[in-house]
Amino acid sequence: MDNRPIGVFDSGLGGLTAVRQINRLLPSENVIYFGDTGRVPYGTRSKETIIKYAEQDIEFLLDFDVKLVIAACGTVSSVFPEEKIKKLPVPYFSVVQPTAQAACSVNANGKIGVIGTASAVRSGAYGKAIRAIKPEARVIGKPCPLFVPLVENGMIADDCKITELTAKMYLDSFQAEDIDTLILGCTHYPLIRNIIAKVVGENVNLIDPGEETIKSLRSYMTANNMLNSNTKKGTRTYYASDNIDSFKEIAAKLLGEKMEDCSVVNVADN
Repeated sequence: MDNRPIGVFDSGLGGLTAVRQINRLLPSENVIYFGDTGRVPYGTRSKETIIKYAEQDIEFLLDFDVKLVIAACGTVSSVFPEEKIKKLPVPYFSVVQPTAQAACSVNANGKIGVIGTASAVRSGAYGKAIRAIKPEARVIGKPCPLFVPLVENGMIADDCKITELTAKMYLDSFQAEDIDTLILGCTHYPLIRNIIAKVVGENVNLIDPGEETIKSLRSYMTANNMLNSNTKKGTRTYYASDNIDSFKEIAAKLLGEKMEDCSVVNVADN
C-alpha cells in the first residue's frame, strides 16, 4: 500500500472534475490539487509555454512527495512530450488515452466529435488516440475557447443564457456531422455538461475525461498495490495561483464541501 497523496493539476477549476471522481471512486486517497488560476487559460498559449507551465505545476506537486501525478487538463495532456513524461520520478496520467478508449467503446456509427481548447484540438492528440483503437473512425474536432473563461467565471448554471448561446454557436454544426459520441476534451467542460447535452441532443454520448481517467487510475493503482491503506476519507489540500475567493466559491459548489484547506502559491517562483 502507498499512503502518499495523489497530485492533480489543471490550468484552473476544470481539474476539480477529476477530484470529484476521486471522491466518488477513491475516497480514501489523499489529494494535493493545484489550479493555475493566475495563468488560465492554457489553451490559447503556445506549445512551448504550455509545456513550461506544466513542468512548473508538476515540480510543485512533486515537492509534496506525491505517489503519482494527474494532468487533469486536456490541453497539457494533448501536448506534453512523451520524453519528458519518461523522466518523471512518479507515474504520470493524462486524460487523453482513457477518454479515447471510453469514446471508442460506446461509439456505434464511427463518427466521434471532440471539443477542447484551440491547442488541444490543433494537436490532434485525441484523433490519434482514437484511430489507434478504431482506425476507421471519423474524428471531428472543434475548438471551444470561450468555455473555459465562462466556467472560471462561474457561468455554469443549466439556465445560463450566455453559456447556452456560446454552446449553440460552437456545437450546432455537429448535428450535420451525425456524431453519436462527443468527447468533452477539456476537464472544464463537464461543468456545463447539461448545457452541452441540450445543444447536441440526448442521443449523443458525452464522454467525461475526469471520470474516465480516474477509472483508469483506480485500475492501475489496484494492480500496482498503490492504494491508500486508510479506510477513512482522505485529506484534500488545494492550491491556486490567483483569485482564491472565486476558486473556493465555485469549487465548493462543485464538490459539495467547503474549501477549508486552500492557499495561494506562485509556482513560477517555486
